Amino acid sequence: MLDLLKTFSWQELRHHPWRNAAAVMAVMLGVALAFSVHLINASALDEFSQAARSVSGQPDLELRGVQGQFDEALFARVARLPEVALASPVLEVGTYALLPEGKRSLQVVGVDALVVAFVAPDLMPLPARRGDQTAPDRYALFAPGQVFLNPAALALAGARLQLQSGLEPVTVSVAGSVRASGRALAVMDLGAAQELFGKQGQLSRIDLRLKAGVNRDDFVRSLASAPDWPANLSLTVPGDAQSQINKLSRAYRVNLTVLAFIALFTGAFLVFSVLSLSVAKRAQQFALLGVLGLSGHKRLSLVLWESLFLGLLGSAVGIALGTALAALALKWLGGDLGGGFFAGSAPRLQFSAWAALLYGAMGVAAALVGGWWPARAAQALPPAQTLKGLGGGRVNPHSHWLSLMLILLGAALTQAPPLWGIPVAAYVSVALLLVGGITALPWLIGLLLDRLAPLVARQTLPLLAVARARHQRETAAVAVSGVVASLSLAVALTVMVASFRESVTQWLEQVLPADLYVRSAGNLNASDTVYFSPEYVQAAAALKGVKQLQAQRVLPLLLQASLPPVALLARDMSDPAKNLPMVNAPLPVPAGQIGIYVSEAVVDLHGAVSGQAFAPMGKAFKPLAHAGQAPDATYFVAGVWRDYARQTGAIAIDKAAFERLTGDQRANDLALWLTQPADAPQVQAALRALADGTGSGAGELMEFGTPGQIRATSLRIFDRSFAVTYWLQAVAIAIGLFGVAASFSAQVLARRKEFGLLAHLGLTRRQILTVVAFEGAAWTLLGALAGLALGLVVSGVLVHVVNPQSFHWTMDLMLPWLKLLGLCLAVVVAGTLTAWLAAQAAAGQDAVLAVKEDW
Repeated sequence: MLDLLKTFSWQELRHHPWRNAAAVMAVMLGVALAFSVHLINASALDEFSQAARSVSGQPDLELRGVQGQFDEALFARVARLPEVALASPVLEVGTYALLPEGKRSLQVVGVDALVVAFVAPDLMPLPARRGDQTAPDRYALFAPGQVFLNPAALALAGARLQLQSGLEPVTVSVAGSVRASGRALAVMDLGAAQELFGKQGQLSRIDLRLKAGVNRDDFVRSLASAPDWPANLSLTVPGDAQSQINKLSRAYRVNLTVLAFIALFTGAFLVFSVLSLSVAKRAQQFALLGVLGLSGHKRLSLVLWESLFLGLLGSAVGIALGTALAALALKWLGGDLGGGFFAGSAPRLQFSAWAALLYGAMGVAAALVGGWWPARAAQALPPAQTLKGLGGGRVNPHSHWLSLMLILLGAALTQAPPLWGIPVAAYVSVALLLVGGITALPWLIGLLLDRLAPLVARQTLPLLAVARARHQRETAAVAVSGVVASLSLAVALTVMVASFRESVTQWLEQVLPADLYVRSAGNLNASDTVYFSPEYVQAAAALKGVKQLQAQRVLPLLLQASLPPVALLARDMSDPAKNLPMVNAPLPVPAGQIGIYVSEAVVDLHGAVSGQAFAPMGKAFKPLAHAGQAPDATYFVAGVWRDYARQTGAIAIDKAAFERLTGDQRANDLALWLTQPADAPQVQAALRALADGTGSGAGELMEFGTPGQIRATSLRIFDRSFAVTYWLQAVAIAIGLFGVAASFSAQVLARRKEFGLLAHLGLTRRQILTVVAFEGAAWTLLGALAGLALGLVVSGVLVHVVNPQSFHWTMDLMLPWLKLLGLCLAVVVAGTLTAWLAAQAAAGQDAVLAVKEDW
């Protein structure tokens, strides 16, 4: 076998390098894209985990408030417990660093420098030496207005830094650094942080080290069972943040990986086409080897070894290319691929040899799958007939019942629930639908051509083309299978992206009814630090040109410790159907209950049910009260709405009810209806001037936007996030068309005797080319129709099953018919042209030479 590979197979590769290079490139692109996505996501997750460990340290337990901060008086009680060896108080504040280029998110952590080194050493402030100092100032650790920055924050700041508190900029001095990795972070003395942000007497968490021999679970149970233990506190094991972001981003990462495998899927079809052409061209050589004693099994092994070589080469280059792409993406784009989970991070590449072997093996497997059918064709060649040119072009027929069963099974799997938050059954359903649809092609081609035959019965050349296609329907199916596979995936992606974009556009139209929007904090974690005061809101409503103003308070609300917090939106809910994009009509709220309106993610992740009370809301809402506890209340789910902005979920509550329960009259967002919408720039300037009256430069801290600007920015981000799908569509279509060209070339080579006979019967070379072009048009037209139908079915699964199960939102199916018809027309024209070009060489041979082997 090795001798055959070095002589027989190597000569084929050497004489047709470009054709084999195309197959290698298809495998390479699929492996490179999938492996680069894996490396980027793995590196981002690893960086996030390291950063979380740096900030949290290595305590045995974390005591946190269920919502926001809690009274620091609890620290003394916990620290005196006999089971506690060490307690470290921490205040976490989300804010913004005010830089010349704009605002950047920054987390400020207040710590006790005397104990933090024993629990979270990466947060230990390291004073820098200033000017002519011979040694760093150790007392800077406790001085007010002094911050210590991690590497990400040091890259942004100079000697001094401005932070935002409410609508006021506050200036701090950079006194040194900390070793903590991850996003921009500033560490300062606990008391100084409380004073700087108006958080006197408040803590975010207490890190606990237990004494040796203390059972952690027993300790937690004893505290929780104490009658005077506050209900608004939770004791958890460190690592919940990593677990939350891992769970939240898992579906997004899996979807990206599946999307990347589309190129590998179509690459298998290209390997199939290339090797089919190679086997057809070398059919008589294989037959001669058979006559000389090479068995059918060894011929099959020989072709599989050739496909293995293509797969190994493509996978090796793909792994190298994927590593380079991941390194470039991490350098220029950071660790975020469009989902927003790792925005702002700049992780280092984390290469995994095991992952490289796994993805390389997938590329090899794709090549072997693509080479299996050409290998079976080489095995089944009848040596004597093939040597006389009589054995090509036949494919064993098969029953269409298997295809029907695959399609029915795929349809049934669309009803299965997700596993671990991933639509596994839906992905299997898509695969079964694709395989079932492609294997049903011979039956579909026969059905359609039987209807077409009577229409061309009186036209010689079309009759010849249709008659041969009818009797060689299995061959026709092989020729167009690559087109059907690539076109169906392209159609499915086109419909999915168009449906999502149209749904987002309609959603933006409904959620942006005002003429001008003002935002204090775009980061949910900074909403309690950066806000509009009630006095500012009242003054803004009284400005000239303002007809109506609606304020919105946005806060994180933790419903489950194992999941990220949802966004609580306190806003005007006098007309829910007008204010929110409701999925169904809102329900009347029973007397004595408080109506809430939950997004689809809250239904999926937290079990909210429309028309029923939502118990987790009551427990989570109490700690939000500023003075005392919020009164006991029953929260009634009065409706479900679509929210494409917050994948973790959102709950809307009437602002008047929120203020009555909490006493919190602050706001984070303002929506203004103007007397004259064209006066938006003047009103914006008046709002800035009003803010400047509360603090120096405060007007520059606000973010403004008109509905048109917000809509354009949102759609631009959307298009950038889905740019990879457009590239994948182009790759899939190109691979499919190359497969058509290779398949037609293989068929033409096997039909040289047929062309010679037609020439003897009086057909000119042009007429023979026309017959082949008619066949190409018929085959690719049928392939385009099948690919369009199959793609529409798959798009329905993507829109109605994969997206809701992955991202917890629904959308309306929208069919961009002009784009779809353009795709199909391009495939038909390209297929007809490639068939014409493939036939030119064979039809140009002398007719006598073509048939003399039969004499």
